[in-house]
Amino acid sequence: MKDPRDIIRRPIVTEASTADMELGKYVFEVDVRANKVEVRKAVEAIFGVKVANVNTLRVPGKQKRYGRYTGRTPERKKAIVQLAADSKPIEIFES
Repeated sequence: MKDPRDIIRRPIVTEASTADMELGKYVFEVDVRANKVEVRKAVEAIFGVKVANVNTLRVPGKQKRYGRYTGRTPERKKAIVQLAADSKPIEIFES
C-alpha cells in the first residue's frame, strides 16, 4: 500500500470549500493515480476520522504562454471527502 501522505498532497481552501466544511465536506488535492478507496483510507489514517463518501474529479492543465513558447500546467486531481455524521471534524481546517 502507498504511504497515505503520498496520496493526500494538500488541502484546498477556497471560499466554496470553506462553506462546505459546515456540511462536513473537505477538499484535498490528491495524487492523480489514486482511486476513491485509497483516498478514503488515507484520510482515515492521517486524520483519524470516519469517511462516509468520496467524490473525485480531474482538473486538466491550462495552456500557458511565456513569450512565443507555449506549455501546459500540470493536471491535478481533487477529492471531496464527506465525513460521517458521528465523526469529529478535521482540526487542520479549524485553526
